[in-house]
Amino acid sequence: MALRVFLVLGVLMVSLAMVSSDIKIEEELPFINQTLVIRGGNRRLLQEIDCTGLCKERCSLSSRPNLCNRACGTCCFRCKCVPPGTSGNRELCGNCYAEMTTHSNKTKCP
Repeated sequence: MALRVFLVLGVLMVSLAMVSSDIKIEEELPFINQTLVIRGGNRRLLQEIDCTGLCKERCSLSSRPNLCNRACGTCCFRCKCVPPGTSGNRELCGNCYAEMTTHSNKTKCP
């Protein structure tokens, strides 16, 4: 019985230590004025961006703007990034954006 109580107290203390360390990390963030969202089980901090506005700008010169906006929106939602300009610069958003492909192995993101 005493062992069970000791185990419960140990788990409680470890969980309190983890919670208090999370608070310290969040207080030290330099970009606290921006909107941040915690998603997923690993509690990563992701910056919330305006995919609609960024994709509208990205696809403004496209010959097929509806298709471009749909693909860009999917890529933005998954990768949380839209490259600057109306074409190119995919590498600025990293591998997630640059290497995403369609079912027919063509690049998905505009």
